[in-house]
Amino acid sequence: MERIQKVIANSGYCSRRKAEELINKGLVKVNGNIINEMGIKVSNNDYIEVEGNLINKSEEKVYYLLNKPRGVITSTNDDKNRKTVIDLIKDTRRIYPVGRLDYDTTGLLLLTNDGNLANLLTHPKNNVEKVYIAKLEGIIDKDKLLQLQRGIIIDGYKTSKSKAKIKKINKKSNNSVVELIIHEGRNHQVKKMFKAIGYNVLKLKRERISFLTLDGLKSGDYRQLSIKEVKKLYGELKNNC
Repeated sequence: MERIQKVIANSGYCSRRKAEELINKGLVKVNGNIINEMGIKVSNNDYIEVEGNLINKSEEKVYYLLNKPRGVITSTNDDKNRKTVIDLIKDTRRIYPVGRLDYDTTGLLLLTNDGNLANLLTHPKNNVEKVYIAKLEGIIDKDKLLQLQRGIIIDGYKTSKSKAKIKKINKKSNNSVVELIIHEGRNHQVKKMFKAIGYNVLKLKRERISFLTLDGLKSGDYRQLSIKEVKKLYGELKNNC
């Protein structure tokens, strides 16, 4: 017997957090009955429907690493018919992005049908390291970088300590390139952090999540993670718990 949100996540239908949202909205049924209790446990003999779809509890897990291009939506679908990250990957199984990158942000994005791994990677307590390269309007002040490193207030909360260093200064074009390493992943966080210290982000790219990098992948390209990489991810996440 396992909690229903975990079973849904493990089926590959969506992440555990999304499963909890669907339960709260009354969109999950067990044996034909709507479920609105988060802690209910189910067995392999129970029939589970999510949004009218009968879930497959034994779906093979897949893991993709994508170098997301600019101008692509980090979503499973888009009501404006814009291209999504799902459109870029040739796989008929139901996969979804782990976290998100903005429409104009590029770089490393993971996609999977493993709800348990997705939940571990996105949960703030696990301190997963993420590396971003930001091109800023203006010449960055080193004292401003110290503010980022110590943590700053955005949206009413203080960001955790980060690492920041200047990669390049171009006085002629009046811009700077900065590497920022964070362990959180809130909505538009990197752009908001730079805005809080007085700089607009012109370009933003995520280059690394944990030990995973974009090595060998051009913009729009993707690859599957190896079994060794998946095990290593799980191992690092468990050590952070």
